[in-house]
Amino acid sequence: MPTTRRDFLRISAVSGTALLLGVGRAAAEEAEPKVPWKPNAWLRIDPDGAITIVVGKQEMGQGVRTSLPMLVAEELDADWGSIRIEQAQPGPEYRRLGTGGSGSIYGAWRGLRPAAATARAMLVTAAAATWSVEAATLRTEKACVIHDASGRRASYGELAAAASKLAVPKDVPLKNAKDYRIVGKRTARVDDPAIVRGSAKYGLDARVPGMQFANVLRSPVPGGTLKRFDAGKAKGIRAVKISTGLALVAANTWTAMKARPLVDVEWDLGPAQTFDSRKWIDEAIAAAATPGIRTRGEGDAAAAFRSAARTLDATYVYPFYAHAPLEPMNCIADVRDGTCTIWASTQAPNSVQEDVAEVLGIEAAKVTVHPMLIGGGFGRRLRTYDTVEAAELSKAIGAPVQVVWTRGEDFTDARLQHASVEAMRGALDADGRIVAWQHTKACNPFMTGNVPTAEELADRAAMLRDSSWGAYDVPYDIANIDTRYVEQPSPVPYGPWRAVYSPSSTLARESFFDELAHAAGKDPLQFRLDHLGGEKTVKAGGLTLDRSRLRRVLEIARDRSGWGKALPAGRGRGVACNIYDGDTYIAYVVEVTASAKAWHVDRVVSAVDCGAVVNPVGVEQQVEGGVIWALSQLLGEITIHDGRIEQANYRDYPIPTMADAPKVEVYLTGTDSPDAAGMGEPPVPPLAPAVLNAIFNATGTRIRRLPLA
Repeated sequence: MPTTRRDFLRISAVSGTALLLGVGRAAAEEAEPKVPWKPNAWLRIDPDGAITIVVGKQEMGQGVRTSLPMLVAEELDADWGSIRIEQAQPGPEYRRLGTGGSGSIYGAWRGLRPAAATARAMLVTAAAATWSVEAATLRTEKACVIHDASGRRASYGELAAAASKLAVPKDVPLKNAKDYRIVGKRTARVDDPAIVRGSAKYGLDARVPGMQFANVLRSPVPGGTLKRFDAGKAKGIRAVKISTGLALVAANTWTAMKARPLVDVEWDLGPAQTFDSRKWIDEAIAAAATPGIRTRGEGDAAAAFRSAARTLDATYVYPFYAHAPLEPMNCIADVRDGTCTIWASTQAPNSVQEDVAEVLGIEAAKVTVHPMLIGGGFGRRLRTYDTVEAAELSKAIGAPVQVVWTRGEDFTDARLQHASVEAMRGALDADGRIVAWQHTKACNPFMTGNVPTAEELADRAAMLRDSSWGAYDVPYDIANIDTRYVEQPSPVPYGPWRAVYSPSSTLARESFFDELAHAAGKDPLQFRLDHLGGEKTVKAGGLTLDRSRLRRVLEIARDRSGWGKALPAGRGRGVACNIYDGDTYIAYVVEVTASAKAWHVDRVVSAVDCGAVVNPVGVEQQVEGGVIWALSQLLGEITIHDGRIEQANYRDYPIPTMADAPKVEVYLTGTDSPDAAGMGEPPVPPLAPAVLNAIFNATGTRIRRLPLA
């Protein structure tokens, strides 16, 4: 079976935190006594006792620079208040620093914990040998090894040299959850003080001696090329043609940006200049009525539809969206003497290193990448076009240069979340139970730059299944299921967006499930519980869905929200739930105030099962951020006319403000699980359908097309 993109992200996440124990006996014996001990790629212990933990994932607000060190500190039994944090850079030891796919905790749980536990075991062994006692009689606490019987105590720094001479043990036992002192405890993010004070360094804050500043004029239509230009009216700038367009180089960013309207530019706009998003959606609606390619088939849906007591059809329309991060795209590149140094807010440092090396024609080892804090990622910074562009320009002008995108460019040259049309059909029996379910997704399955392999194309159904999360993985106990995909190509630049394929399909699935509940005269939350019986676990493609865990989060959301209690006129409740990638289970109950002219989300009650929780604060923040992110889908959209994106700023593309923020309650379950799952993406998909269902409950109006405003 071909490897899916999701599988690749999982493998990358695990590899990125793999146990790299490179200290052999011979190497240790050659080390100077005062040299810090580095038992693996993620940990360094100095002779003075200072402990440095290296973070191999990129911080973009999700708290990874806190949660990953917590895992190491826990298994090491370090003193959390005194550890140091260091950001990993691409190199021989750090080949998987990419941050996406909600894989940071998933991978670290399996990789960092054994690495730290092994180091702790070596320190204990060193102490046992020094004191001539059994290792089993020793314990560790706050970066010390302690022998209670004799009262002896040695810091890790004192034992590091001796530990470095030991052979690396295998299969060291990990701590039991009951013994955790750090993991599972509410912990403030280590970056918060610097962020609050304004001293935190993002990509835009980076400066290097002698740097110049640039802005790039790019084709207003994707795929367009520069025909000619005249920069004679733009004083104080240098116009340089590069592969992505025309770079305007100046002494500062503002001068470069002000020069834009003064430059006369002519473009060959290419074939995408006729694209219209509204027309594409109309065509996708028609395409969704065609058979498509089956991605999941159980039972005999066609026969069940013919014999059903009642059938219901609905079509949901999901538009294009941008990432719109607060920090626009930016990069500093310094190309000189056959080397390149990059400073960038990137989610993919290794890809930056490799792609920059390729475009410059140098070895990857000669490209140094300094990952900076990210002021909004959401998948936008998983690609490398901005860093490659800066490197190309630096080489052309022979100086370090910072390329900064305007806010407008960040919209008009974006890698969008693709629009989608979801055609739904359901059948009920005489008792009001769903007996047949059909979900057809019409969309472009291929992200820009993602060229399917021959192996993927050979099993097209599996490939399309991997592009239809939320559709094929319907978790409910329905005897006859038929999910399909209709490929609807487009020239729109298309890239990863928080929760990727799932938001559009989950919106349709959970909204339509609500429609079927009301058609059957059933309570929509109980209707979900009624359809989570049958086998405890079920297979959907390569996923295993645990219905009992989904039932549990629904029950918690029901109980905590006061579901069933009467609300005043003009207010309503809605419910939606989802299993994200077979790992994270989440249910929302949303309360809204709504009328024919206005709506507001007042309260969001969420129940989450993401397995073992490293930092409850981090999980809560991910849910809160996911709620706000998901609300943005209801407020605005990206539209395209004559190949051009029509939105150029937040005034054209509304995002939630403080006034839009609801009260968010987060309740955790499943924390005693032996494994951990991600939380970056899972909070997003079920929120919008819960809101739409609540609006229906308040107004009686069913909404099947976004945005609302």
